[in-house]
Amino acid sequence: MKIRKLSSESYSKISALLRQAFPRSTYEIQLVENLHRNGKDVHEWGCIHTNKIIAYIAFSNAYNGSNICGLHLAPLAVKPEFQKQGVGSELLRFSLRQNVVKTQTIYVLGDAGFYKKFGFDSCLNPICPFDKNNAHFFSIRNKDSGLFTVGYEPEFNIGS
Repeated sequence: MKIRKLSSESYSKISALLRQAFPRSTYEIQLVENLHRNGKDVHEWGCIHTNKIIAYIAFSNAYNGSNICGLHLAPLAVKPEFQKQGVGSELLRFSLRQNVVKTQTIYVLGDAGFYKKFGFDSCLNPICPFDKNNAHFFSIRNKDSGLFTVGYEPEFNIGS
């Protein structure tokens, strides 16, 4: 198993993986395809096993007004047959060590039981527009002290 930075040659494989990892949702596929199509700055890595992408992680810019204040982790996906084997955990650990990520504040909307194992804490500030009361909103290296609503790339507003 290898982890590598992904390029545009991998886009169709990423979409196929997201369809498998999120069979009841098209949101993640649409999000990633729209970020790619619109040329957004996305940092993404894949876990490769027997020349196939079995896991994927992406980071896009987070905003305080028009200023970049960190990165959003979304999505993190693992092919169903490789889930619960530590693949997603290894990919997350790897990506958090990469130069473009390792000094940034990272925000994620997700499961506390998973993300807290990697040093993420409940995030009361900034406010997440997609999570009432920030119940599932976490951050790592969060230095923001002023109250604001964190901004996402417009591509996150699928169907709204």
